[in-house]
Amino acid sequence: MKLKGISAVAVSSVLCAHLAFSKTTFPLDSLSADTSAKNSTANYISTQLDLIADHINFVDLDEQRDMSEIFEFVPATVEGRLAYLQKIVPLTYNAQVQSYIDVYSTDRYKRYLSNMMGLGKYYFPIYERVFEEMGVPDEIKYLSIVESALNPHAISRVGATGLWQFMFTTARMYNLTMDNYIDERKDPIAASYAAAAYLLDAYNEFGDWLLAIASYNCGKGNVLRAIQRSGLSEPDYWAISPYLPGETRNYVPAFIAMTYMLGYHEEHGIVPMMSENAIDTTETVWVQKFVPFSGVAQALNVDEGIIKSLNPAYKRAVVNGSPESPKRLILPQVPPEAYSALYAALNSTVESPKVLNASQGANVPGDQVITHRVRKGETLGGIAQRYRVTVQDLRAWNDIKRNVIVPGQRLRVHSEKGKSSTDK
Repeated sequence: MKLKGISAVAVSSVLCAHLAFSKTTFPLDSLSADTSAKNSTANYISTQLDLIADHINFVDLDEQRDMSEIFEFVPATVEGRLAYLQKIVPLTYNAQVQSYIDVYSTDRYKRYLSNMMGLGKYYFPIYERVFEEMGVPDEIKYLSIVESALNPHAISRVGATGLWQFMFTTARMYNLTMDNYIDERKDPIAASYAAAAYLLDAYNEFGDWLLAIASYNCGKGNVLRAIQRSGLSEPDYWAISPYLPGETRNYVPAFIAMTYMLGYHEEHGIVPMMSENAIDTTETVWVQKFVPFSGVAQALNVDEGIIKSLNPAYKRAVVNGSPESPKRLILPQVPPEAYSALYAALNSTVESPKVLNASQGANVPGDQVITHRVRKGETLGGIAQRYRVTVQDLRAWNDIKRNVIVPGQRLRVHSEKGKSSTDK
């Protein structure tokens, strides 16, 4: 996939970047609420934010929220503002949406939103260009905050991964590559194209953007069943909401509230949090060889961690490009004096290892297949760690639909060296 406007050959400047995930303390407190809607909101936000504990620190979830922190805006004001923001996606105002706005308006949550706005300086231009090209409404870019808190490494409890939280099977359906070296669910550009394609498919099926957004959370099948149960010939999201899964009933109001808060962040005293390590511009090259990050970092005289941060999809700090399948590499702006060294790093002769795509079951030359017999108490995660592969690899190689294995079951494991992490 190529982002429109980015050269596939030459180095070209793109996007303002906010790289480093600024560490901030954000407490998610259990709400002292009178209604089940408030409790439902609290539970959903707690689940949502579990995804990003690796780059945002939280305090005790049981700490009580100070309700005096909430900005007091009368409903008519909020409703009018949502109407002003509305372009294509219906931004309905109701009590469910207000309950999220109440939470997002607290001083503690505003620190989190400040961080999201800082990260958005990098990610939102990517979304905007992809969505414009694909014909997806611009405001849906805020859905990624609800999905992953703009963390490309976010992994949910059920295995949904990346900025747009793709499950393995859905990612394959939308042509994302997942193998031993890359997981494009973590690639901001590739995953954004896939998300746009899914949302367009859902919109074409349901004819309603809120229903398309709902299906992104619970799947098209659940939305279809909700429509059937409602008995409505011309359903909309709010009409079928009672028939949707509980998480999805919270998901859409959370998206609308997030859109409101970022659209009126100044009125709520929210200022984008910029990192001291932010990179002003980035450049893109297409790599046709096996290139380690270390050589690129040395050529540019930057820390290897910067290259990793800009290229979160690569699992092993290497770009596994080939003439048949060039791979994108995002770099900090290249100074003229570094061109020669970068060219040498990108064109050095390095033996390219064989790559097994996780969706394939056949052997690759040089790849060894091990049969692992599951023992009592073992999990897919533990077995994956032992053989230095991923859970998604194991599921694909063995046609495992869920993360369920039983003692005595035999698993195929493709291993580069034929050794586990415990072998000496």
